[in-house]
Amino acid sequence: MLFNSAQFLIFLPIVISIYYLVPRRVKSYWLLAASYFFYMCWNAGYIVLILFSTIVTYITGILIERTQKGKKDSEERAVFDKRMWLTVGIVLNLLVLFLFKYLNFGVEILNSLCGRFSISLHVPAFDLLLPVGISFYTFQALGYVIDVYRGEIHAEKDFFQYALFLSFFPQLVAGPIERSGNLLKQLSALPDKISFAKWKEGTLLILWGYWLKVVLSDRIAIFVDTVYGDIDTYSGCFLVVATMLFAVQIYCDFAGYSIIAIGTARILGIQLMENFNAPYFAMSVSEFWRRWHISLSGWFRDYLYIPLGGNRRGRIRKYLNILVTFGVSGLWHGADWSYVVWGLLNGSYQVAGDLFMPVRKWFARILEIRTQSISHKLLKMVTTFLLVDFAWIFFRASSVREALRIIWKMVTVHNVWILLDGSLYTCGLERKNFHLMLLCIVLVLCADWYKRRGIKIREILVLQDYWAQCLVVVVAVMGLLLFGIWGVEYDASGFIYFQF
Repeated sequence: MLFNSAQFLIFLPIVISIYYLVPRRVKSYWLLAASYFFYMCWNAGYIVLILFSTIVTYITGILIERTQKGKKDSEERAVFDKRMWLTVGIVLNLLVLFLFKYLNFGVEILNSLCGRFSISLHVPAFDLLLPVGISFYTFQALGYVIDVYRGEIHAEKDFFQYALFLSFFPQLVAGPIERSGNLLKQLSALPDKISFAKWKEGTLLILWGYWLKVVLSDRIAIFVDTVYGDIDTYSGCFLVVATMLFAVQIYCDFAGYSIIAIGTARILGIQLMENFNAPYFAMSVSEFWRRWHISLSGWFRDYLYIPLGGNRRGRIRKYLNILVTFGVSGLWHGADWSYVVWGLLNGSYQVAGDLFMPVRKWFARILEIRTQSISHKLLKMVTTFLLVDFAWIFFRASSVREALRIIWKMVTVHNVWILLDGSLYTCGLERKNFHLMLLCIVLVLCADWYKRRGIKIREILVLQDYWAQCLVVVVAVMGLLLFGIWGVEYDASGFIYFQF
């Protein structure tokens, strides 16, 4: 079920109410049952996949930890056994991920190669439905096994507790990708009584997440889908505006989901990690990736980039590791070359930024540029946004060919006047809705600016009198009902990252 669906708005109060009524020893079992029901609402048959991942990583985690070191011969054997069980856990999970997410992509590549070399072989595509959230819970499971192998945590002995760790419904299908050391520890000590402060903070987070998704992201989606759906009619500046808006759309969509997940978990007494931290105020692409999808960026850093050697084996190896990490990150997002190009573009930005850093410093010194001035920081923010936004074209397009065609339509069609003559109001949003969208974007930018400066508005609201808090909640709910994308013709828009 979608977070922005009537089913979830019924499901959540029931889960929370029963959660705080049952004894502490029953709470984890109730959450596990609720989480499995939540996942089975998508496709009941695919619960087998998350069960398979749970069983495999639960057993391999225990087997890795049970390997003891003794004499020299047995120590070598222990190292071999630990690596063997780690490999088993990783390979089996990645095999399932490949089967359901990348098999047809592999078939497409194979058929293309056969055609190129005139080999009379054609493998038909497989009709497999991509299980929702499979990339997220697979990476969470792999992170757990690797953490046990490294000795950073002890293997979880309670199977049901571990099953809840992998299936915890707020972050099950689109993250944040939690670390075992954080979430498992909290699940083993669930609160017995409700914390009213956490309830208030969680409610405010949920309402803000819904605002980002239903009021802003889904409204922007109408404009972006209209333009990207007919690039022959909407070319030039239409595509430029749509691409810039898509950057806001995907941020509000994914951050909205993460914030709803964090707020829901907060009400249940569980602290999930922050997943976004004002990314579009970053002053470099590397900083952007420290602020965007923090749980995934951290996962790739700790479990891929650093094991590859990180920056410890020379500059060339460092740059190669960055490109490999971002190439794999792109492939993680989707089985298409457009995602790989998107990942490699972001990696190339960072390589280029590191390569030309001495040149930039030299120019700044020669031209006496004040690097700490507001104007210089603003220039860096705008430049970073434009670079990231250009890469989003490949993320949003259905293929590399379409992305290149969109870029060509942007640079060859010159229709700047559409920014002033009202033509933008013909792209699915009439004047009032378009202006409301712009107003909401300003609101999000203000909230993120304060957040970047360490000021969290919800923490300020929690400290106010009850009447003020109630007024904020009432206004937020009324705003959602009045300005949200609802209606008979509205098809509840799924969160973008559900497809990954």
